[in-house]
Parts: sequence; structure tokens; C-alpha cells
Amino acid sequence: MTQDHDPATAPADTAASPAQASTTSGPINVIEVGATRYTLLGTAHVSAESAEDVRRLIDSGEYDAVAIELCDSRHHSMTNPDAMGEQDLFQVFRAGKAGMVAASLALGAFQQRIAEQSGIQPGAEMRAAVEESKKRDLPLLLVDRDVGVTLKRIYRNVPWWQRFGLFSGLLGSVLSRQEVSSADIEKLKEGDMLEATFNEFAAESEALYTPLIRERDRYMALRLMEDAPAGRYRNVLVVLGAGHLKGTAEHLAAPLPESPTVEREALEATPPPSSIWKALPWVITALVLTGFVIGFSRNTELGWQLIVEWFLINGVLSALATVAALAHPVTVVATFFAAPLTSLNPTIGAGFVAAGVELYMRKPKVRDFSTLRHDVTQLKGWWKNRVSRTLLVFMLATLGSAAGTWIAGFRIAGALFGSG
Repeated sequence: MTQDHDPATAPADTAASPAQASTTSGPINVIEVGATRYTLLGTAHVSAESAEDVRRLIDSGEYDAVAIELCDSRHHSMTNPDAMGEQDLFQVFRAGKAGMVAASLALGAFQQRIAEQSGIQPGAEMRAAVEESKKRDLPLLLVDRDVGVTLKRIYRNVPWWQRFGLFSGLLGSVLSRQEVSSADIEKLKEGDMLEATFNEFAAESEALYTPLIRERDRYMALRLMEDAPAGRYRNVLVVLGAGHLKGTAEHLAAPLPESPTVEREALEATPPPSSIWKALPWVITALVLTGFVIGFSRNTELGWQLIVEWFLINGVLSALATVAALAHPVTVVATFFAAPLTSLNPTIGAGFVAAGVELYMRKPKVRDFSTLRHDVTQLKGWWKNRVSRTLLVFMLATLGSAAGTWIAGFRIAGALFGSG
């Protein structure tokens, strides 16, 4: 798709019409590219007024397409509350998506607490856009980047020494029993759930701000040029958080690449882990096995001592972690025996085995999926619900095995070289 940027068709940043400005509580920015007008409405994600703004504008009949700040997965979750129940949890663990699912649940818990306190469901304006566009049979364009991709790019972009604090802060904030402050609710009026949750970190971290906000501004402009290129529609209503209004408008008003798909796909890619982190598990395995060989070469008793210590430390820590998750007794026993072996095989983790056994022993029921969003709003609910508890089993078993690997590894090194 090629944009024409001669004087007659250059993008223009124009003011909203008096009728638009007088009927909306949020800011409006209008960008014209060729024969298409993009009307950007900045909304507050916790505001009944913003939802009414959306309904009023769509009902005006001025627009022939509606674009919203949602991705496919968030739209699916909004329109299908039972979406989580349609997932194959075993495949979730197998694909390495357990962390992303847990983070999404935590964000959903934060959203539910906001709704219970304010009486307004965050994202009501997006829901209004979905409902009104369907009622008027208007094309609905989902222009935001997938939330899982954004979380992964945040994780990859932030230095490794900040990652634990970042995500522990995320989980701590959404699982807190304290009421959400009015300041946090105000943040939601300018940004979305991700921005409100990470706001404290984003303000001080360019590495976090870039994938969370700046990249998404660019991404939404590119998606608009793909899904609603100049000339396809007469007037497109773009519903997005007020915090994204300025950046997205600036990208639309500037010349965009002739092939926005290439850049858009680059923004969807997850940066690969460094070669050091990819090689580290194999290096650890090689060092541990070498330690066993050295131990047996000195004397058989030392060799067996190292193996027993490796087995007990790794197995006990992993099993205790599953006990903390209130796993089934069979899961605890299976994890105890599996962890020392999986720690020597980087292709499979103790968490995967533990979660698989837990799913077999305590298969989630329909009611677990139906009450999941409510259960995870309270800390004890993560242990009560079989779905969220299985996620806890996976994560805690993984952490326990990792701790066991390092502790046992240092024990082996100390036994072999500590006395010279």
C-alpha cells in the first residue's frame, strides 16, 4: 500500500468539528490522509462518560468503520467470557505460555478489583464500540498489538537484573488486599491496564516505556494503514486511550512506509534470548555431569555422595514448592523424582512434569473456569481454583528446581574443589 504525499493529499492534523468537540468528554484529533479522515477519540478506560462518547459518535452515522485499541486475544476475552475454558492447559504448559497466562489472570484480577470499587468495568468504552459497530454493521478493526507479545517484549527489553523485581511488583500489586487508590484509577483514565500496572516502573525506565507505550503508538498507526488504508473508508473512528492519542496521531500525520506490514511484523517479533542464556542450561548440565565423573574418578563413595546430594536437594526443594502450591500428593511425589532428572535435561522442566501430573490428578471442572476471573481477585483464590492452582504448581515447581540446581551445583563444586 502506497500513500500519496503530494500537497493535495498530504496527511493533515485537523481540529475536531464543533459538533464533535461539544459532544465528547475526551479529546479528539482528526488526521486526514488522502480521501480518508481518521477521527481519533481519546478515552478514559474507567469512565462511563467515555463509553457514552463512543455510542454517541457511532450513532451519529458519520463513520463507516470503527478501530479500537484491542488485540484479537483481548477482544476474544471480552466477547467470550468463557474463553479461558476453551484452552487446553496442557498445551499452554507445553508451549511455554504458563507465565503469560498467569500474568493475564493477574491483570484481570486487578481489573475486577477496579470494577468492584468504582462500579465501572474498565474498558467499557471498548465494549461500547464493539456493540455499536455490530449493531450498525460497521467494520470493526482491532489495531492494538497482542498483549502477550507486549509482555514478552517488555521482558526481553528490560535488563535481566530488573526482571524479577518488575514482575514480582506486578503480581504483588494485583494480588494486594488493599483497595486500589484513587491515584491508580486516575492513571487508568489516561492509559490502559498495562500502563496503569507498570506506570511506576515505566516513568523511570526507557527500556520499559518503549515496548509498553511508544511501540504500541507506532503499531496502531501501522495497523490502521494496513486495515484502513487511505481511500478504503471515508471516515474511521479510532477509539484509544487518551495516553496513546498524541503518539498515534503523530505517526498517522507523518509519512508512513509504503509497506507497513514489514515494520508491523517486526514489532510483533519477540527478541530471542541472548546466546549466553540459551547456552547456560546446557553448560550447567555439562558441569554437573563432569562433577559426577570427577567424583567417581576419585573414589566411588564420593561419586555416589554427589549423586545423592544432587537428587535430594533438587527433589526436596521442588517437592516442597509444590506442597506450597497445595498440589496433589501424587504430584508432590512425582516432582520429587522428576526434578533431579529434568534439571539435567534442558528440553523439559520440572514444572511441566508437575503441572501435567496435577492436571491428570485434578482435572479442572467447568465451574473452575467459570469462577476463575473472580477467584483470582483474592490471594487464597489462586489456591482454591484448580486452574490457577495448576499454574502455581507449574511456576513454584520450576522455581524450586532452579534453586535446587544452583544449590546442589555449588555443593558439588565445594565437595570437589573446596578442600583443594
